Amino acid sequence: MNKGEFVDRLATKTSLTKKDARKALDAMIDLISGALSSNEEVLLTGFGKFEVRARKRSKRINPQTQQRITVPEKVVPAFKPGKNLKDIVAKKLRAMRSGSELKVRRV
Repeated sequence: MNKGEFVDRLATKTSLTKKDARKALDAMIDLISGALSSNEEVLLTGFGKFEVRARKRSKRINPQTQQRITVPEKVVPAFKPGKNLKDIVAKKLRAMRSGSELKVRRV
């Protein structure tokens, strides 16, 4: 689902116009982005937690040149799903092996 499809479904579910649904979604994204850029966590009980995490410097290999490179430390946004979200997904989907691949299937 892309942003446009999300806005359509949000408008239908809430009886908002598509314009108002897009404004609400954009406002939510702005609030979460602003909080994270201020090093604040955003906890949506039952859904999950948005936070920032520090990654340490690491050594990697460039696959094209095979040269070792150093990736500097950085801060990245992260999401940790809540129990309710995990339970909803686990109830409707399963991991199943298809040959040598592991795929997600509906129950």
